[in-house]
Amino acid sequence: MIRFGRRGTFWSSAVVLALSLWASGAPSVLYPVYADEWGLTSVITTSVFATYPAALLLVLLVFGSLSDTIGRRRAMLLGIGLIAVAAVIFAVAPNVGFLFAARALQGIGTGFAIGAASAALVENNYTRNPRLASTLATISTSTGLTLALIVSGALAELAPLPLVLSFAVLLVLSVTAWVLVALTPDDRPAAAVPFRFEAPHLAPGMTRAFILATISVSVAYAVGAIFLSLGANMARELAATDNLLTIGLLLGTSSLSIGVTALFLSRVPAHVAIIVGGSVSLLGLGVMVASAASGSLVLLLVWCVVGGIGYSFAFTGGLGLLNRTAPAEHRGATLSLLYLFAYLLQALAAVGAGALATNLGLRLAVDIAGPVLAALCVVAVVLSIADLAAQRRAAAALAV
Repeated sequence: MIRFGRRGTFWSSAVVLALSLWASGAPSVLYPVYADEWGLTSVITTSVFATYPAALLLVLLVFGSLSDTIGRRRAMLLGIGLIAVAAVIFAVAPNVGFLFAARALQGIGTGFAIGAASAALVENNYTRNPRLASTLATISTSTGLTLALIVSGALAELAPLPLVLSFAVLLVLSVTAWVLVALTPDDRPAAAVPFRFEAPHLAPGMTRAFILATISVSVAYAVGAIFLSLGANMARELAATDNLLTIGLLLGTSSLSIGVTALFLSRVPAHVAIIVGGSVSLLGLGVMVASAASGSLVLLLVWCVVGGIGYSFAFTGGLGLLNRTAPAEHRGATLSLLYLFAYLLQALAAVGAGALATNLGLRLAVDIAGPVLAALCVVAVVLSIADLAAQRRAAAALAV
């Protein structure tokens, strides 16, 4: 059988990351359609969204180090298979219960795939640029999310079977990704031992870097939760547009901004990226609140662009910092632990915002969520500045 080399494995891992975010974003444009057909409230639709990170959390908690034991390839194949099954369940769903089941399977599949794919990018980086892996992770995920939002919106607006075709496309992509990963070499550790559950833990000396990296990635994921779970409803209710293609293009603008920004981040130091990411995300949240208050489609578009830029800096900076400091033998478990906390906050942000929107209205929900997430942005910026200053003092002391 033909096997890919290191370069092929590197790019296959990037495809898996893109697929994971495609799966995450595929239902986002369709939430208003589900709400109309089945009479769902905002808290129900955001709970469907949050089922994905909740299920992913369980996998990361129990199986976070699995790819360190069975190899990145096998973990990715398992995850992709579950994402494919979830696509089928979405396509045939007759009621909201099937949506919860499909989102759970998507979360489980992504839990197996995303940590393994992120680690495989680092380990198969065939260039001399150590930051390329974290940059490509951002580009891959944003590309998958952008295409998911645009394709789902276009199919829902212009084609028949709006709740089926989007997931038929996802199924085809899942099969393609599975084949690509199957063609990569077996990468099981030579001295592998049987998998056993271990409570999440960090390698010695990594606590400070891990906290900073996790907060930065959490900034991106929490803001993204509001965007993906309520963005379509904001466009529909506040900006008064029912066209699903327009909504898909509008939401896709944000993820496109993430990818375009990431193209310029491969040489930006991690601490600088975290500081810029927190600051720009803070600005984006202000625009989000203003767009909700005014009902302006233009401000909603500006929020999508500014929020996407902030997400790209925050995610790339956090992931880059952890990739640089995590020991190779613990990289899969460390990345999984980071994603565990980031997805936990994402789930809490989505369900919290949905509950507020259901009980208080969408505008007031945004007014409350904005300042809460802004505080997290400030924490990321302050900690990054403090950590950078501490590193410079340590370097100066060694030089003396």
